[in-house]
Amino acid sequence: MDTQQNIIDSAILVFNDDLSASLEKVADKAMVTRRTLHRYFKDRSELVAACATDMRRRCSKAMANALNSSTNPLEQLEQMLYAGVDCGAKYSFFHKMHNKEGHQHHHQNKDCAEYDAMYQHYQAVILKLQDEGKVSKQLTNEWIFMFFTGVVSATVKADSMGTVAKQSLKQFAWFSFSKGIGI
Repeated sequence: MDTQQNIIDSAILVFNDDLSASLEKVADKAMVTRRTLHRYFKDRSELVAACATDMRRRCSKAMANALNSSTNPLEQLEQMLYAGVDCGAKYSFFHKMHNKEGHQHHHQNKDCAEYDAMYQHYQAVILKLQDEGKVSKQLTNEWIFMFFTGVVSATVKADSMGTVAKQSLKQFAWFSFSKGIGI
């Protein structure tokens, strides 16, 4: 594996659990020295920016693939949930970065614009399912989205803790999410 990508992947895992974690902890997780980490990233902000770019790229691609997997909105929603689970900590951290206190959301920022585009596609799927009577209209789009991200986060946590068999994770996630929104 590419050392720089290894550091980014490790930083995403570490920062997803604790955004204030030390770069030493990131280096340990990546199994590199702090000196090696600094060969690729001059400081914490540069590493966090690289994480954001990597997460945006990977998660946006996964969500686009999920949306393009079917014309059936219910199947699209299920595939979007699976894409979130497959992105794992990247999806959870990406969502946290865009919803943390102090985040300056700007449509001109590429990460923010892609986050907004992903959210708009997601909203369209939910609205269509609500119009078809497949998803409860008592729930707002925002509530369903927060529930979606919570199910993804719980699935990622269960996977990292090894508390649920890997082959059951997606099945449990979809069952929980779909029943929670009235499907």
